[in-house]
Amino acid sequence: MTLAINVAGLRKSYGDKVVLDGIDLTVAEGTIFSLLGPNGAGKTTTVQILSTLLTADDGKVVVAGHDLAANPSGVRGSIGVTGQFSAVDNMLTGEENLLLMADLHHLSKAEGRTRAAELLAQFDLVDAASKTPMTYSGGMRRRLDLAMTLVGNPRIIFLDEPTTGLDPRSRRTMWDIIRQLVKDGVTIFLTTQYLEEADQLADRIAVLNGGKLVAEGTADQLKRLIPGGHVRLQFADIPRLNHAAHVLGGTRDDDALTLSVPSDGGVQSLRSLLDQLAIDLVEVDSLSVHLPDLDDVFFAMTAKETADEHTGTRGA
Repeated sequence: MTLAINVAGLRKSYGDKVVLDGIDLTVAEGTIFSLLGPNGAGKTTTVQILSTLLTADDGKVVVAGHDLAANPSGVRGSIGVTGQFSAVDNMLTGEENLLLMADLHHLSKAEGRTRAAELLAQFDLVDAASKTPMTYSGGMRRRLDLAMTLVGNPRIIFLDEPTTGLDPRSRRTMWDIIRQLVKDGVTIFLTTQYLEEADQLADRIAVLNGGKLVAEGTADQLKRLIPGGHVRLQFADIPRLNHAAHVLGGTRDDDALTLSVPSDGGVQSLRSLLDQLAIDLVEVDSLSVHLPDLDDVFFAMTAKETADEHTGTRGA
């Protein structure tokens, strides 16, 4: 596995306020890594440090093979950043915004026009190319913003809350664009408060709370950290339900003719349950697996910070 980003012991404070308290993380090339956390957890600060906009107090950071402290210009030449707030110039047309970015990347006039035309087509903005972004919908503005980030063909893109304020259709359009970028070999570092977004897009997810990473893994791995997962068995009648409850235990619902058996939803757990059903001649009409979602993970992993705030204290 080749790493696009490698962070060890990253620290940042503002006076007595510790924003990042020695975080470690790795991001593989050609993947989507999502950083979750409540407001003030340090997500944007992390992005600003990794993208050279802020200086860390301590820690070792390598981005696209470049040491952040020793070669920040190398990092800047390999990345693109789309922040929470649009960088689009409302006085320029969509095409002019892209041409401006081409000039900033020192492309020739011909190269700039070719690249702008490619991106306008890729982001379905050809018909809006000669219009100013003031006439664009929110989704169109975000697409133009991301297109501007791609003018320099960055290997790594930092997306900080990329779909904030978009309607569901526009959000899903952005998801499709992000997935395609990854298929083309781009690495995405995503921060978002939309947990469904992380669940849908991210190969790996980390939860940042109180300046520390409190959990990391795939969406499924994180969901299995939280109790409450179960397999729900559906039965045809009460006698079959009675037999299953006697054999398996669990929580029964006589009205619904269901039995909920604790499970982490893993393959081995399901195989063991199916084997037990066969051995004990338990007749089941159907079964379904129910796991905690990322909302459950988020609330469980950030509960201590919330409790500290209510009591007027702050975790270390």
